[in-house]
Amino acid sequence: MTTAPHNERRRQHISIVSETFPPEINGVANTLQHLCEGLVARGHQVSVIRPRQRGERGQAEAASSIPHQVVTGLPLPGYSELRFGLVRPGRLVRQWRNRRPDAVYVATQGPLGVAATLAAKRLNLPVFSGFHTNFHSYSGYYGLGMFERILRSYGRWFHNRTDLTLVPTLQMQTATRAMGITNTRLWSRGVDCRRFCPQRRDTSLREHWGLGPDDRAVLYVGRLAAEKNIQLAVACFERIRGLHPGARFVLVGDGPLRRQLQERHPEYHFCGVQKGEALARHYASGDIFLFPSKTDTFGNVVMEAMASGLGTVAFDDAAAGEHLRHDENGVKAAVDDDEAFITHAIRLADQPSLLNRVRSQARLDALDQTWDSQIEVFEQLVFNTPAKARHHGINKQSVSLF
Repeated sequence: MTTAPHNERRRQHISIVSETFPPEINGVANTLQHLCEGLVARGHQVSVIRPRQRGERGQAEAASSIPHQVVTGLPLPGYSELRFGLVRPGRLVRQWRNRRPDAVYVATQGPLGVAATLAAKRLNLPVFSGFHTNFHSYSGYYGLGMFERILRSYGRWFHNRTDLTLVPTLQMQTATRAMGITNTRLWSRGVDCRRFCPQRRDTSLREHWGLGPDDRAVLYVGRLAAEKNIQLAVACFERIRGLHPGARFVLVGDGPLRRQLQERHPEYHFCGVQKGEALARHYASGDIFLFPSKTDTFGNVVMEAMASGLGTVAFDDAAAGEHLRHDENGVKAAVDDDEAFITHAIRLADQPSLLNRVRSQARLDALDQTWDSQIEVFEQLVFNTPAKARHHGINKQSVSLF
């Protein structure tokens, strides 16, 4: 039996519910942007429900071609850059009764996600959740370790109320099952290899960073925050600089630790938040990419660094655990071995032949990780999974699609 081309399939409507969405900058927002654009390109109708963002007035930005419903947004305690949404389930019931979606995808597990799940259940709508963020793992970094068990239990309760939970890696699927989340399927992430590519390397930008032709730019891209393990990246760079004084540390992003880091290390290059082509130039102008996080569920930046042809150093977890092969297209250390992380980074800085080899292979491997292929997987999971399978142990067959 052949599958009809996507433009001949029935056009379906999905409502995406998230506490974070572009133009906010984080992995969840980035993923949802690609998801929305991909589904629309495949002929589907997408609507978004999200909180009002900081500084936003009135309705959603008119620049977006995707209908947005904006609900009350309040800052997340300890994470003020993000907001959670507040809405009564009855309001969503009325909205979806008038304009019924074929499916609901809940990307975040805050109050807005709970309300959306309750409303979908009342209307007997298929409702799917995404495990995008390890909030229970963040608690220890903000002095809230005592709440980790509560947050873990809450996550289990929330995700088990949805028909399926989509997770980005096999490791995360194992972890969520250990949490007691019973019905999971794999949905990974892609990377835009047209935007992120080695050809965007910018000699003038490297000169601005104070680099000579043979000096190493050590790059970090992401939130400057405790849960990203940024202090290990600093320690790692200092060891590299001790052996290679011409190396420079370039940090792209913002967060609560930026001021402290700038005061302690004024010689580092703090580039702030970069977007679009500017971000691609910063990636491509680096040499070694440090990803020290142990809390990310995936880490889109790893794929962007690979596509840009960088030598990535990471732990054997999340995206790196799934896509990096040690000494072939990057280097990786066991999650409990910080010293190995540093040692592997130094090896890349010390051995130009190894660095060049992993950089070339990383780019080649990234070319296979397209967003188009991942959007197709999402489409199959959300629109083509029979209701009976959604409710009865489909997680046992989760690897079969791959």
